[in-house]
Amino acid sequence: MRAIFARLTQKLARIAIVISTAGLVLMTLIIGWQVFARYVLNASPAWSESAALLLMLYYIMLAAAVGVYENFHLGLKFLLDAVPSHIRTLLEVINNSLIIIFGIAMLVNGSRLAAFTDDHIMPALNISRSFAYWPFAAAGLFISIFALERLMLAITSDNSINPPKNAEADKR
Repeated sequence: MRAIFARLTQKLARIAIVISTAGLVLMTLIIGWQVFARYVLNASPAWSESAALLLMLYYIMLAAAVGVYENFHLGLKFLLDAVPSHIRTLLEVINNSLIIIFGIAMLVNGSRLAAFTDDHIMPALNISRSFAYWPFAAAGLFISIFALERLMLAITSDNSINPPKNAEADKR
């Protein structure tokens, strides 16, 4: 079960990175076109800045979710390294539980914002404003899934949440 979940999260992280990379490349092309059109053609497209900002939302939010998968999100690493392993495991469980709650909040509230703005149109792109909020919902879903995997790893690691047994007690 854990191996299947690990393969699923690995594929999700890979998909998120591919989409983020494509978004970054596409945004770079759009900005390049905008500069060329402005300075060479003397006619900057009205949609380019809005499209670039929208793409930036997608690739940043998905890349942030992959940060949870790769375990390079914000954290207090120095604190974890300074405590005994059983306390470290407990802190990792608490940390990943809080990240799951945060991800779920992003998913729920991002979905609500997208639904609320569904009938609002972005004039420069002529698309629904909800497209600007779906990245928050998607990133929240991915963050929750990736943190769940980290939580499962923390719980099933060699270090238990309970303090280690006294070696003298084992001899008796």
